[in-house]
Amino acid sequence: MGKILVIGCGGVAGVAIHKICQNSEAFSELCIASRTKAKCDALAEKLGGGKTKITTAQVDADKVDELIALISKEKPDVVLNLALPYQDLHIMDACLATKTSYVDTANYEPEDTAHFEYKWQWDYREKFKEAGITALLGSGFDPGVTGVFSAYAMKHYFDEIHEIDILDCNGGDHGYPFATNFNPEINIREVTAKGMYWETGRWITTEPMEIKREYDFKGVGLKEMYLLHHEELESLALNIKGIKRIRFFMTFSQNYLTHLNCLENVGMTSIEPINYQGMEIIPLQFLKAVLPDPASLGPRTKGKTNIGCIFKGIKDGREKTYYLFNICDHEECYREVGSQAISYTTGVPAMIGAMLVMNGTWSKPGVYNVEEFDPDPFMEALNKWGLPWEEDFQPAMVP
Repeated sequence: MGKILVIGCGGVAGVAIHKICQNSEAFSELCIASRTKAKCDALAEKLGGGKTKITTAQVDADKVDELIALISKEKPDVVLNLALPYQDLHIMDACLATKTSYVDTANYEPEDTAHFEYKWQWDYREKFKEAGITALLGSGFDPGVTGVFSAYAMKHYFDEIHEIDILDCNGGDHGYPFATNFNPEINIREVTAKGMYWETGRWITTEPMEIKREYDFKGVGLKEMYLLHHEELESLALNIKGIKRIRFFMTFSQNYLTHLNCLENVGMTSIEPINYQGMEIIPLQFLKAVLPDPASLGPRTKGKTNIGCIFKGIKDGREKTYYLFNICDHEECYREVGSQAISYTTGVPAMIGAMLVMNGTWSKPGVYNVEEFDPDPFMEALNKWGLPWEEDFQPAMVP
């Protein structure tokens, strides 16, 4: 049993905190910290009274000195970063200063550029080794479970994996004309960026949403999906033996795309500052402020998600295909933890990753992505904590 400090109190954090409290055998103490302490207090009041002791704190995750002071005061065994990706390096710096292990769900990206990669966090490898602490990167679903799925496929079913297609399908409907299922700023930055995929040792760049495919998803049905750049492509290209191509596809409704195109055409998705009535504002951040909060979508969202990986490779000299995926029901998630499935599928793996680092199962000094550890304990925990996985040994392939 140990103590965890969760930084952030949004939709994903709410799910992770619910699961931490359910898992009192692993987590005896929990501190929830955010810029807005009232949100932490409300969640603590809702979940208090169980076996996990809950405290709260106020912290500005942009200020390393505040983070160091908080971690030094609370003395957690692990820090779970569920703040914004812009704050990853600040929290890693604070963990280094206090020699505390670190877990996150999304890689760092600078706030002023539409560019994200693991370089900045991988540069901390030697520092974390010297400090004798673990940094586990990308322990959400994608990235996160998709990396664990890849390691599991490699361990149990392949000698070499040559191709991976990661398919992220949200068949849910929240009833709004336009809303994003996770942080609007991060979501829109991701979708409007140029697409990228890895093939034959190099990155191939496409225009945003240029490549479209259709796929018939179990539990959801036939959906249009679009090729995006996603951070796990970068780590899997290094860590999976034999890899020749990795692609990432995400489904979007035509309604979503129509609204996004209109907003993009009038400059509302820009991250370049503009002057408005004597104040400097960033259009995308203003748009985020007026869109529905993803944490509020739970009671409105119906339908299911289907997220997984299709693998192609060889085993004992023979070509083999394999599909590993999870289906998650929005309404069931809301009944359990008051969240829609997008937050649920990220928050549950965040808890699992933190648990495995804290209890020593995935504890090794340095900075690592999830696929660099033994996948079996994580896969077992997915079944136990609400994200059961399914297998298909003759899947339809993506053209």
